[in-house]
Amino acid sequence: MGWTVDDIARAVARAQERMGGLEQELNEADSRLGDGDTGSMLARVVERMSAADLTQAADVGAALGMLARSTLSATGSSLGTLIATALMTMSRKTKGQTEVAWTDLSGLLAEARDAMIARGGAQLGDKTVLDALDAVASAISGQEEKSAVAAKAQAAAHEALDQFRSQPCRIGRARMFPEKSVGSDDPGMLAFVRLTDAVTVASSAAVP
Repeated sequence: MGWTVDDIARAVARAQERMGGLEQELNEADSRLGDGDTGSMLARVVERMSAADLTQAADVGAALGMLARSTLSATGSSLGTLIATALMTMSRKTKGQTEVAWTDLSGLLAEARDAMIARGGAQLGDKTVLDALDAVASAISGQEEKSAVAAKAQAAAHEALDQFRSQPCRIGRARMFPEKSVGSDDPGMLAFVRLTDAVTVASSAAVP
């Protein structure tokens, strides 16, 4: 068994449920390094995604394309643009597929990561969402079962967040005062970790 449009719809619903408590946490994290609006931006994105009628999607690629367009209509922020880029990349790769094997997810995330690097200019090691995405893509490689994918994704995302917390940010506004960013979580990476927890909650025990 693989993942389908129904799985995508459930993931969006779980993300929306989580955003109620996550918005303020992300805004506070961003206020230490940026404009303080990452949570509000992401809440708009998830709300717009939730409004998309994925039952009209003929396949996984079409559903991911709908979410990419929803993201672009909700925000023009740099993080929002990267999210849309990732979704559109995965949409193209899954066009015509009504079910995608779990073993394919690692490669899809890696292609999304590379597209985000090309679009945004950040590199691995810069302490951004890319580092958490890369960790997850590597951790779930070769996994065939949904439960194993979920558990390994959660663990890898949290490990990346912990690893980079003690490092300086090398891109965005925070790069201008790198010493201040040491000890703080990158808000984009934090958002990725929290939403990874949310969308995998039914498949594995939550990681603290």
